[in-house]
Amino acid sequence: MLYPLLIKPLLFSFPPEKAHKLAINAARLGFSIPLMGSVMKESFGRFSKDSSQTVMGLHFKNKVGLAAGFDKDGKYLDVMQWMGFGHIEVGTVTPKPQKGNPLPRLFRLPQDEALINRMGFNNDGVGALVRRLEHQEERDFILGGNIGKNKDTPNEEAVKDYLSNLKQLHHLVDYFVVNISSPNTPGLRELQEKEPLRKLLSELQSANHGFLQHKPILLKIAPDLNDHQLADITDIINETKLNGIIATNTTVDRSGLKTDSSVLEEIGAGGLSGRPLRRESLQILKKTRNFLGPDKVIIGVGGILSAADALEKIKEGADLVQVYTGFIYKGPGFVSQINKQLS
Repeated sequence: MLYPLLIKPLLFSFPPEKAHKLAINAARLGFSIPLMGSVMKESFGRFSKDSSQTVMGLHFKNKVGLAAGFDKDGKYLDVMQWMGFGHIEVGTVTPKPQKGNPLPRLFRLPQDEALINRMGFNNDGVGALVRRLEHQEERDFILGGNIGKNKDTPNEEAVKDYLSNLKQLHHLVDYFVVNISSPNTPGLRELQEKEPLRKLLSELQSANHGFLQHKPILLKIAPDLNDHQLADITDIINETKLNGIIATNTTVDRSGLKTDSSVLEEIGAGGLSGRPLRRESLQILKKTRNFLGPDKVIIGVGGILSAADALEKIKEGADLVQVYTGFIYKGPGFVSQINKQLS
């Protein structure tokens, strides 16, 4: 009760990116205090090991993960590991550091329990992430690496960026996610088209199989795909023998929002996440499962604002789920709530 009544209103009084850092630093401080830290770890992790399963040959202590974007540079893994997540996805990371889009670029829509972001793959670059992960202490969660291309890399050369990320991170992460579905890097979603996608995924798989230990690779897709595009993508997933799909990224759709249209116009472009994405993301998940069949992995993300939302994705074919916006709106106990329901 403390989060919705006191902590959330306080955090929401700050700009979103500042609130993000304040919340992480406050949690880090809390975990560092011996008695308080023990209570917090017990509370948040109570149900984290009750629904373990093996997916892609990896042992997940539970089905709930932290989606990419929350910890782009792997700076918060010491804090987030105590929140009860079964897996955490760092990134999206690019070969070269980039500042991302100008501020403001992250916006709350409280009436809709949603966010709009146009971050633009702001990150310290893959080299910095590698150095940080190489000094990471032992972890008890599965670590995913979400990889993308730099904004100034033309699509014709995008493969080089993705290959660079994969090769540098290969010994440090447990699985990879290929992000070609963010709406905030100009032209990126064009890589979802059939021929560019086939070339990209084939070359990544070839590089992956050059290592002694192959790592699972997933593709993160947009919720705005039509059936023909989705069929093409799933055909290529099967053809290139990728492990599966993350469904879905944020949407550019603004229909059905409670937030006033004048506010939306003032905010401008960006990807929408949170409660309004639930139905759209779920439909893509269901179609993806039908196209892929039972053997490929699907991680369901988008619009999870309750344990029932997470369970709905599992029932419709997701092997695992991820949260981001729901975690911000519902607070640190949210992961434990979902794990309790799923276990």
